[in-house]
Amino acid sequence: MPDSSPPSQAATLTRKRPQPGERRAQILQTLATLLEQPGGERITTAALAASLQVSEAALYRHYASKAQMFEGLIDFIEQSVFALINQIQTHPLDSGPRQAGQIVTMLIRFAEKNPGLARVMVGDALLLEHERLQQRMNLFFDKIEAALKQCLRGEAGAPSSAPPSAQARAAVLVAFARGRLQRYARSGFKRLPSEQLDSCLALIL
Repeated sequence: MPDSSPPSQAATLTRKRPQPGERRAQILQTLATLLEQPGGERITTAALAASLQVSEAALYRHYASKAQMFEGLIDFIEQSVFALINQIQTHPLDSGPRQAGQIVTMLIRFAEKNPGLARVMVGDALLLEHERLQQRMNLFFDKIEAALKQCLRGEAGAPSSAPPSAQARAAVLVAFARGRLQRYARSGFKRLPSEQLDSCLALIL
């Protein structure tokens, strides 16, 4: 006859222990949440471990360094944003300026909904961290600018090099977006980046 006694406490705790992939995701989610706290203090691994109620050694079993944790957040930002850009660009009936406006709007609203990630995007959370992290975010915005330039280039049969007006408008749009996100992060997330967004984009485009 099978044993119908309740499982031991040890067995229950074993089943509840997160899988490695789940723990990695939990670490990144907690890091992003800590970055949402106004004030801009640098997040230490000790503070992160305390929030997760684990030891710092437990963190390093999943990530070799704090820089790797930030790279995980950057990976999420890149995958999310560029997947949405691809969706916007698959609507050929939309005009170039309309697509460009949609990309900037998406970028700003993504950051607005993820305040901790906004601090990563503008580099505030990366101060005193490894230099390659800021380089990745700079490259991220370079890719955004390239996508905007492609939208503003005109018809599919246009020359491969974008006209100066498209280059200039793409650069201005990226500078505008980065400025809005920086103001959002440095205001303690009080100045929403989407304030009068449509009117501002109409002026630029």
